[in-house]
Amino acid sequence: MPQPATEIEADDGPITADDIEQRSARVSLAAHGERLDKWLVSLAGEFSRNHLQILIDDGLVRIDGQVAVSASRRVSAGQRIEVGLRATAETRAFRAEPDVAARWRLVFEDEHLLVIDKPVGMVVHPAPGNWSGTLLNGLLARHASAAGLPRAGIVHRLDKDTSGLMVVARTLTAMTALARAIAAREVGREYLALVHGVPRQAAWSVESPIGRDPVSRVKMAVLPGGRSARTDVRTLGAAEAVAAVHCRLHTGRTHQIRVHLASQGHPLVGDQLYGGRPALGLSRQALHAARLAFAHPVSGERLSFEAPLPDDLGLAWEQVLPGGLLGLVS
Repeated sequence: MPQPATEIEADDGPITADDIEQRSARVSLAAHGERLDKWLVSLAGEFSRNHLQILIDDGLVRIDGQVAVSASRRVSAGQRIEVGLRATAETRAFRAEPDVAARWRLVFEDEHLLVIDKPVGMVVHPAPGNWSGTLLNGLLARHASAAGLPRAGIVHRLDKDTSGLMVVARTLTAMTALARAIAAREVGREYLALVHGVPRQAAWSVESPIGRDPVSRVKMAVLPGGRSARTDVRTLGAAEAVAAVHCRLHTGRTHQIRVHLASQGHPLVGDQLYGGRPALGLSRQALHAARLAFAHPVSGERLSFEAPLPDDLGLAWEQVLPGGLLGLVS
């Protein structure tokens, strides 16, 4: 690959998550006529071409002092090109955000673990489209040891619009023990949900394998070649063609409750991805992780926690099953 210039000018010192490193060079004769984004790869090869295109779109590239507006523009020999190199979204994602930690309710904490009540709308782990404001960002701010743990100690997840209880490890010993307990199905996870339709059975089990939907990659589906999955379901009450149900997980597949109930003809209220519709004031999936029970990873003490329904789901629940939840989660 031809060099863009005999000299590359850059600020001293390493680039950090919040810094923009200014780098510039003149286009060599050999590079005359190249696309701008391709030429930038030779100037800043540590970044992907896609990321460099984003920098162009964000106005961080100048040609002879003028902001470049097109990645496909052809460069000319002798032009001085300047670029403000910013860390990728992935790199910037793993940073502490104290305001995130203030958004969840701390249910339990000791030196080994913490249990939190995750609010609706919070993403658990950074991913495309959600590189900040995640539970992981809050954990990094909550305790320094999180930075030394895989995924900051997260051992299981909840969907963005599912509220409720999660356990997070604070040490590698606790993380290993909790992960093994989940894999061995020794962690009790119980959910409350509102579904469309009234189930004919008071209690039943759905034991159907789940895999990635072959048509829509953002969905999961019941598939013969999927991973084994079992959900126990109990109907608690119904009104206006909506039922309140209690679900107990035996496995923890992605979207498991949503997929299993939809496969039975009872998609979650508000879960438009799996056939649900807005109802009872809810436009998001009506699912809440209400109870979490497990043996303490160090002491062995049996722990059990419950979390009340968030306000929006609580108001909808009252329309189906007046009187609240007393005695229903068991």
